[in-house]
Amino acid sequence: MNPFSSGTRLRDMIRAIRACKTAAEERGVVRKECAAIRAAISENDADYRHRNMAKLMFIHMLGYPTHFGQMECLKLIAAPGFPEKRIGYLGLMLLLDERQEVLMLVTNSLKQDLNHTNQYIVGLALCALGNICSAEMARDLAPEVERLLQFRDPNVRKKAALCSIRIIKKVPDLAENFINPAASLLKEKHHGVLITGVQLCTDLCNTSEDALEYFRKKCTDAVVKVLKDLVNSPYAPEYDIAGITDPFLHIRLLRFLRVLGHGDADASDCMNDLLAQVATKTESNKNAGNAILYECVETIMNIEDNSGLRVLAINILGRFLSNRDNNIRYVALNMLTRAINFDAQAVQRHRATILECVKDSDASIRKRALELVYLLVNESNVKPLTKELIDYLEVSDLEFKEDLTDRVCSIVDKFSPDKIWYIDQMLKVLCEQAGNYVKDEVWHALIVVISNAVSLHGYTVRSLYRALQASTEQETLVKVAVWCIGEYGDMLVNNVGMLETEDPITVTESDALDAIENAIKSHNSDVTTRAMCLVSLLKLSSRFPACSQRIKDILVHYKGSLLLELQQRALEFNSIIEKHQNIRSALLERMPVLDEATYSGRRAGSLPAAVSSSNGPVNLPNGVSKPAAPLVDLLDLSSDDVPAPSSSGGGDFLHDLLGVDLAPAPSQSGTQKSGTDALLDLLSIGSPPAMNNSSTPDILSLSLESKSSGGPLEGLSSISSMPAQVSSPGGAAPIVDLLDGLSSTQSTLEINGPQFPSMVAFESSSLKMTFEFSKSAGSPQVTSITATFANLSANSYTDFLFQAAVPKFLQLHLDPASSTTLPASGDGLIIQTMRITNSQHGKKPLAMRIRIGYKVNGKDVLEEGQISNFPRNL
Repeated sequence: MNPFSSGTRLRDMIRAIRACKTAAEERGVVRKECAAIRAAISENDADYRHRNMAKLMFIHMLGYPTHFGQMECLKLIAAPGFPEKRIGYLGLMLLLDERQEVLMLVTNSLKQDLNHTNQYIVGLALCALGNICSAEMARDLAPEVERLLQFRDPNVRKKAALCSIRIIKKVPDLAENFINPAASLLKEKHHGVLITGVQLCTDLCNTSEDALEYFRKKCTDAVVKVLKDLVNSPYAPEYDIAGITDPFLHIRLLRFLRVLGHGDADASDCMNDLLAQVATKTESNKNAGNAILYECVETIMNIEDNSGLRVLAINILGRFLSNRDNNIRYVALNMLTRAINFDAQAVQRHRATILECVKDSDASIRKRALELVYLLVNESNVKPLTKELIDYLEVSDLEFKEDLTDRVCSIVDKFSPDKIWYIDQMLKVLCEQAGNYVKDEVWHALIVVISNAVSLHGYTVRSLYRALQASTEQETLVKVAVWCIGEYGDMLVNNVGMLETEDPITVTESDALDAIENAIKSHNSDVTTRAMCLVSLLKLSSRFPACSQRIKDILVHYKGSLLLELQQRALEFNSIIEKHQNIRSALLERMPVLDEATYSGRRAGSLPAAVSSSNGPVNLPNGVSKPAAPLVDLLDLSSDDVPAPSSSGGGDFLHDLLGVDLAPAPSQSGTQKSGTDALLDLLSIGSPPAMNNSSTPDILSLSLESKSSGGPLEGLSSISSMPAQVSSPGGAAPIVDLLDGLSSTQSTLEINGPQFPSMVAFESSSLKMTFEFSKSAGSPQVTSITATFANLSANSYTDFLFQAAVPKFLQLHLDPASSTTLPASGDGLIIQTMRITNSQHGKKPLAMRIRIGYKVNGKDVLEEGQISNFPRNL
């Protein structure tokens, strides 16, 4: 006989499938068995139909398609015998769901079986209907199910109650038909019928308002009595779990009472005494008891107010927090988070236990406990709670530091009793290992608070100096410290504003500069931090005149920086120190007090931009302030309502532009310079010919750019009409000083076109290639590039060849190199020029792939690279 014929027993097929060693072999066995079952279906083999259906169900559980056997289920259901119906209904529940259209064909069979004289067949039909009932089937069969709720056999009543739950969920309009039959189930003595009846009543209340009102009036006392009898019932081994009598029925009844008592004071009064009895008599040393206590607490929290009961419930949750089971502690923290809205004082009593949960090894418990601690903080307990959290911050896990730091900063900002406490706590956070997790808006807000705390400037700068001496690893600390040293460095040196509790400290001007120099040289400092250090050095050049030369030497070092941000700052600051002594003290005076309501990032949401609205002051970074109209309005020449300043108003224009009062300096002839002359002197343009009003737009067209990337507290504005040039590493091309030589630069621009920074296009251990750019004024799409090659090794290169390839939208013309031999150790250079025409100028940037070949000691060397970091405006 074929081992895979339709006569194969189920156990033989299972044994054959389990004997397969590979997935392909299993698929082969299933394929052969499915083919045999299809053949039996086509032959209408009734003898083995129930066996084939059993095998199809097993194949379905393995994940293979079995849709071809769905009609066989209907044939088995229509069979008269119980064994066939049992397999048919089981197949119906497994192989089909409520979305299958074939279910419409089974409705009539279900109706007949629900009216069958055999209670076991009725039970089969109820089970199937409770699992796959659709809305259409529910409407058709609801009367039969409602009638079966009064059936003589308790097992049928239990199954009818479960089926009714499915029906009212599918068709809520049918809920009113089940209210009276469901209420009668609450009087049942049979355990199974009672527990399903309670669940049916609960779902009816959640579905229908009429049902809820009915059960509140008619059944509240009955349900309380049932639960009371259960609590006081003697030991029943049949339903006992860990010494608790029927915990499942306990939980169902408590949930039903929660629904009845929510929003109804009378119903809540009926159950108060019973809930207190459940809460006090239930043992909490077993999981079943904890489940009942949790549901009891849920019920107490949801019914109408009873302060004594809620305190009892919160104390139960406090005991849960001491449990070793993480799940119990987690649900307790969740419940306490909700309970704090009802009785915060009762939750406060468990503050110490909650703080211990913040230090738990489980990440989910830590997070929930931290959220709860944040809700517990108020003006009276902010200091001890913050101390605990900051102490834990030092030893907490790295993945938890960010959340913890954010919460601590928020607590300090929201509940700080005074500014000195706020500053102290924020400094502690910055000094901890979590300092790098502090968000930008937080330390921006700290700087604003420091600037407003005028009496604490000296104390703050000394505290930050001590912290900076201890470590420069925390970059946020470095930023705040260098800002404060730049603003209040004289207070640091002179020990101004010493507090009684403060230890004296001796700091010289050189020590203050050492702190900033160490910060700017630190490998942890990013561009923003270094830029702030340069600004602080410029500020200290006014506060420490004796150290001006040392500050100038530091700035000169960064004039050749490859970072344009640092290079331009160094150029401009050096020019201010060397050539503009008459305005330096006014330009570098302390920043005005900032408006906390406007600038506080934590309170207002984010730190505002450097230019405020037209109604408020404009605060340029680090002390350059403008007390009049917005800068954008001042420089917008397209605006018709901005009058052009006259020559007599040049001083006012300069006052608006720089925010400083310039006393007219006497000229060599003894007469005072006008405001326009003062501006020209500031820009080192020289003494131009007399200017009328028509020349004023040339002055106004100078663009004022903020080079700060970190917000309004981090930089000094720069006045420029073009970008600074980056000098070549060899120092061949001089860097354009943006505050000097503007008149000569203007004439050069008119003839040769705009200037661009040079760049190191390619560098390896043995070779360096630098590009310098130029453009003609009438052809912006054409770029001339001068490539300079330097040999970094100790061996000369011969047969030197440079090749380049560009995308299709570019055209490249390459001139011959100045030589084919590149001397060793940079003793000589090879220069080669090229010209690139960009047909997509302004839309697509330049890009180039290069190949450089040469010989070293007779061996061929080939180096390749991709250049995509050309200046954007080429």
